[in-house]
Amino acid sequence: MEQKKPSSALEKIARLRVTFCNQLPTRVADIRNTFERLQASPGDRALAAELHRLLHGIKGTGRSFGFRELGEAAALGETLAAELVEHPQMLAQTDWQSLLAKHIDQLVQVSHSSLLPGAQGCASAAAPAFTLRAAAQTPITTETAGRLVYLCDDEPLTLAQLASQLACFSYETVSFLDPKSLCDAMLLRRPDAVIMDINFPMGKSAGIEALATIREKTGRSVPTIFLSARNDFAARMGAVQAGGEAYFLKPALPIDLVAAIDALTNQYSAEAYRILIIDDEPEVAAYHGIILQEYGMTTYQLSEPALVLQVLADFRPDMVLMDMYMPGCNGRDLATLIRQVPDYIGLPIVYLSSETDRHKQFSAMRVGAEGFLTKPVVPEDLVSAVAIRAERMRTLRSLMARDSLTGLFNHTTTTQLLESAVASAKRGSKALMFVMIDIDNFKHVNDTHGHPIGDQVILAVSRVLQQRLRNSDVVGRYGGEEFAIILQDVTIEAAAHLVNELRDDFSRVVFHATNADFSCTFSAGIACYSKHSHAEALREAADRALYRAKHSGRNCVVVD
Repeated sequence: MEQKKPSSALEKIARLRVTFCNQLPTRVADIRNTFERLQASPGDRALAAELHRLLHGIKGTGRSFGFRELGEAAALGETLAAELVEHPQMLAQTDWQSLLAKHIDQLVQVSHSSLLPGAQGCASAAAPAFTLRAAAQTPITTETAGRLVYLCDDEPLTLAQLASQLACFSYETVSFLDPKSLCDAMLLRRPDAVIMDINFPMGKSAGIEALATIREKTGRSVPTIFLSARNDFAARMGAVQAGGEAYFLKPALPIDLVAAIDALTNQYSAEAYRILIIDDEPEVAAYHGIILQEYGMTTYQLSEPALVLQVLADFRPDMVLMDMYMPGCNGRDLATLIRQVPDYIGLPIVYLSSETDRHKQFSAMRVGAEGFLTKPVVPEDLVSAVAIRAERMRTLRSLMARDSLTGLFNHTTTTQLLESAVASAKRGSKALMFVMIDIDNFKHVNDTHGHPIGDQVILAVSRVLQQRLRNSDVVGRYGGEEFAIILQDVTIEAAAHLVNELRDDFSRVVFHATNADFSCTFSAGIACYSKHSHAEALREAADRALYRAKHSGRNCVVVD
């Protein structure tokens, strides 16, 4: 008997959409029936709450599957139903009945329109920006793999769609239809993150209340992302006060959700701030260094100002603390010297001196120093002043080093990191691979679907690379639709296998433009350090291999 081929994520999602369409007539009939019962019993607040829930469900799920007009029609009725629940005195009035009847009639009309004539129309209807197919059968092992995410929503189709998307990025998911089940599960096994709706049949803020219960019972909070059709202030404020760390409106782009989860579940600590202390009194420099070290910072004490340029190049500080008066020069002169080196124009400099003359302090700061602290400084003030400025420097460096769209290293930084990796490989006789990647026919994507969709394609490549590769690997956007990867301590066979899996992962990403579904592929070239001992030679070899991949039919990997 022929074995049935496993369904792709695209096929699974398509079936979910068809199921939604098939269920729609019954769900709309339930809404109509509940509304009629509410008209007959206008004082029944429970019926108003049920009507709100039904409309809310169609709104969220409809939007999630790309049926915007349907979602908007449901949203009109849901808004009015929400007002009836929150202000029951309105139920005694008659104005709401005709208005709500109008909204429900519109919903019925939309559900019967050509957009949803059944399974066939459902399959061709507009979908969210893009949907990811299932992950490869043999997943790549990374630091990201194995993170557990609990999903909670009263819409089974929404849960299934979320689970299928997150599986593409190696997240383990468990789904729950109500907050109580979620709460019970969290008492037994704590997840790395939770994604949940706010509204449930048992109450408008049942999701928020469940989180509070979990915190009370466990004494711990879990990184939580709220995913809801509600965009009102009360919902957002309730989510914030409940400890929600991100809030997305349905339907949320998969890339945005994955980026948020990845940030919230990142288990790697940021590198300690690096502070250079320049003071001609070593003991004083050491004292301030100890204070900063106690707060987790890395310090370097320098008592010879003449060595400052060498130390700056080797230590690469996030900030400089310096005395105002030192042998051979003063703080103003030394700060001016540092500022004249282009690499250090933005480096924060703070004077740490016993000088109390305000005129002199301001004069010294005119060369571009960030501040002036008077000795003796309160330790907490020192730490705060240093941390704020060092963090700002980190942020500025990141902006200069990374591509604004993807967050990957930019061309200049990637080139510098390749040179450093080659130097390190020479010293340690380690394996090093350089990979060049180029999206196939990307100009056609931009010309056909527009640059916003093209940006989504670029973001999808970057996210696949970031999620699938190790934290020790370097991933950069080399320019336009080109990407580069630096792989250390891997064999050429392992590198080729890995890049082929990445290529296959990306080829299963499905994008949805206006009335058109499409997929993209990329080609890749790999070069090995053992054959090319210089960074430029390694880059040129990878580029040649990429060229051969392009001219061999694209969507393939060539090793130099």
